[in-house]
Amino acid sequence: MDKVAWMALLFDFYGQLLTKKQKSFIDLYYGHDLSLGEIAENYDVSRQAVYDSLKRSEKVLSDYEDKLGLVKRFLDQRKKLSEVARLLDESEIKGSTESVVKARQMLARMLEISSEE
Repeated sequence: MDKVAWMALLFDFYGQLLTKKQKSFIDLYYGHDLSLGEIAENYDVSRQAVYDSLKRSEKVLSDYEDKLGLVKRFLDQRKKLSEVARLLDESEIKGSTESVVKARQMLARMLEISSEE
């Protein structure tokens, strides 16, 4: 996954834990593709100040992910759901109940894991 997509996910999950200015800088830089200079001009600060704030914000977001792992859990579940969808499509095409059974088992395991957390 590229850095922009990864930062967007981290921001979606943990962005509310940043300061107002950090949220703005991350949103403008990653979400609206503004340059450091454009952000600095809008906020009347130096490019270095924007750069430093972005680096601190990225570290804060990464630290939250290291401790909480919500993005990893989300991506793991999404991958498993894609596999379930593939199995169901396969059962529809082949008319096989084996794929449906596998899909149900995967869903049951996912539900067990989520209820334990």
